[in-house]
Formats: sequence, C-alpha cells, structure tokens
Amino acid sequence: MITRKAEAEWRGPVREGGGTLKLGSGAFEGPYSFKSRFEGGIGTNPEELLGASHAGCFSMALSLILTMAGHPPSRIHTTAKVHLEKTPDGYRIAAIDLETEAVVPGLAETVFADMAQKAKVGCPISKALASVDIRLAAKLLQD
Repeated sequence: MITRKAEAEWRGPVREGGGTLKLGSGAFEGPYSFKSRFEGGIGTNPEELLGASHAGCFSMALSLILTMAGHPPSRIHTTAKVHLEKTPDGYRIAAIDLETEAVVPGLAETVFADMAQKAKVGCPISKALASVDIRLAAKLLQD
C-alpha cells in the first residue's frame, strides 16, 4: 500500500486566522485563510487542491485507458471546477465539473467519449468522492 502525506496548520479564529497547507513531497506549501476559501482572497484552499488532485488523477487514468487500448494520447488537459455550496448543515462539495481536452491520433470521438467516462468512474479520486456529483465534458482535439 502506498501512503501519501499532507499537512495543515491553522492559527487563530476562523475569520481572522490563517493557515498553511503543505504536501509531504515538498512540491507545494502555501497559505490559506477564510478569505482565500470563501471570498476569493489570496492563497489556496482545500477545494482548489482537491480539484488539482482530481484533474491529475483523471488525466492519468484516461491516459492509461487510452494507452492500454492501443491509442496513446499526445496530450490530455483537464480542468476540475469544485463547487462548494452552503447548506443548512454547513458547507459541502455539491459537484465537480471535469472538463478535458485530448489529442489522440486515430481515435473516433465516440470511442474517446466512452473511454473518458470509464476514466471518470475509475480514477481513485472519483471513487473517493462517490457521494459527489461528478460531471464530465470530454472533447477530442485534432492534431
């Protein structure tokens, strides 16, 4: 089993305080705050990092599926939009929109759409987020 690590430290009251998010690999360390999470302030936030994780996981899963089917991609670019919604019980992630574009020489659009759907369902981050509405828009680009 592979174990990955990330850290968060928070100091102070929620609205006035702030924190730091840090990846165990050292690839990222940055500030986050109430403003960066809920008001568009400077810094990152957990939802943004979740979106990056999901986009990366999906892109790799799609590359694997395409390559195993004999259609290695030239390029896959995925954006994840994480929708944070206020509910009577607090905030929740209501949906994630995955938007992907790929260059895959010699592949039909319908086959690509099917493989993209399989990647959406099969990537580990999608599986972990099974309670979230994950929507996919997949576009096959020409070389």
